[in-house]
This record gives sequence, C-alpha cells and structure tokens, in this order.
Amino acid sequence: MTRSPIMDTIADLVFHSAIVLSLYFLFAGHNQPGGGFVGGLVAAAAVVVYYVAGGMDEVRDLSRFRPWTILGGGLVLASLAALVPLVAGDALLQSDYVEGDLPVLGHVKLTSTLLFDSGVYAVVVGLVLMVFEGLGDEPEAEDHT
Repeated sequence: MTRSPIMDTIADLVFHSAIVLSLYFLFAGHNQPGGGFVGGLVAAAAVVVYYVAGGMDEVRDLSRFRPWTILGGGLVLASLAALVPLVAGDALLQSDYVEGDLPVLGHVKLTSTLLFDSGVYAVVVGLVLMVFEGLGDEPEAEDHT
C-alpha cells in the first residue's frame, strides 16, 4: 500500500488535536457535560484516523499495551472507584474531592469521579482497539494450485 505524505500529515495533526480534546473532555467532564465516555469516543475517533492513514500497523504502534490490557485496566479502575466508597461506609459511587494549589496549574480540585471517568475512558479506547485487532490484517492469499 502506498502511503500519502499529505494524509500522514493530516492524520498527525488531527490525531494529536483530537487526543488533547479528548483529555479536555475527560478532565472537565466530571463537573460539566462530557467525561470518560465522550472523551473515550473522541480518542477512538483519533485512532480511526490513524487506521485510515496507515492501517493496522499504525494502530498497533500507538500503544505498547495490548487492547485487552487497556480495557481490563479501565474496568478495574472504574470498578475500584465505584466500590471503594462502600469500604468507607458511604454509598456506591459516592464522590469525594481533594483541593490544592499546583505550581503551573494553580488551584486544582480533583474528585474521585475523575478516577471512574478515567476507567470508562480506558474501557472505550480499549474496546475500539480490540475491534481493530479483530479486523486484523488482510489474510495473505493462499496458492491453491
């Protein structure tokens, strides 16, 4: 397959911009519309751009982790964020927060909902990567002579 330098350049620009937008949705979403699911969908769309530009090899090169590891890690993170409040005697999915001042970012408020949303984000991205693994490479033509 012949690669187009124009498509490669556009894919790089769109991919990185979409990843930044998806991270914005992830971090802003627990206080506003958005969150892990919407951020994960935007990141998944960025993966689709890489698939269109370079095929399965480009998608596999995006992460050193296997898709099922990303999906499973996200599922564990979301489950822990949902269940840990039960151990503390609170309700399932009870949210708590920590506030502080960071040198570059200023005053930051982090909620436990961010952990849950991060898990959902990883589940969505891992699921899309698993779909592409399922598509796989085109099988080589067998010689049946």
